[in-house]
Amino acid sequence: MFEQPKLDYAYDALEPHIDAKTMEIHYSKHHKAYVDNYNKFVAGIEWDKMKIEDVIRNIGKVPENIRTPIKNHGGGAYNHALFWKFMAPNAGGSPGGALADAISKKWGSFDKFKEEFNKAGMGRFGSGWAWLVLTGNELEITSTANQDSPLSEGKTPLLGNDVWEHSYYLKYQNRRADYLTAWWNVVHWDYVTKNYDSLMH
Repeated sequence: MFEQPKLDYAYDALEPHIDAKTMEIHYSKHHKAYVDNYNKFVAGIEWDKMKIEDVIRNIGKVPENIRTPIKNHGGGAYNHALFWKFMAPNAGGSPGGALADAISKKWGSFDKFKEEFNKAGMGRFGSGWAWLVLTGNELEITSTANQDSPLSEGKTPLLGNDVWEHSYYLKYQNRRADYLTAWWNVVHWDYVTKNYDSLMH
């Protein structure tokens, strides 16, 4: 069973970049539904005892009759649990330390990295996610469809932005590019850099 993690901040804490109503619906309706449905599908089977990360990593071994709903709802439950941690009030700015160095080395500059990340978000047709991931020890920008997780591809998510319309439509309507740009103002780089450091040691 997977428990929906509590939010570390109030629904209105990410204003004006992410509005309170969107946060409330996103967390209390969308995320909760993914968690509830995932728990329903794994109830009473061996996968229920496993950490959700391990289930998603081994999605190919999940029985075929429940694989798709577990991929969709488990991915939704896990991706969103990460998403809330990737954001914080009074955040934004840029990373420091080893992650900043690695980003500059890979993309030339932080601004270029943001541009490429936003491109991944804009280029995802329909619903999905844009990600900064670790593949081995290498940084990579990628995107996934629907609620697919980089974990299923053997990659470790470091930062992700939800580009499903429910993430931004109330405030930004069809202007996904505006949402992607505004989102950098709430990225919780302290959390992301600590995670990166722990994975690299």
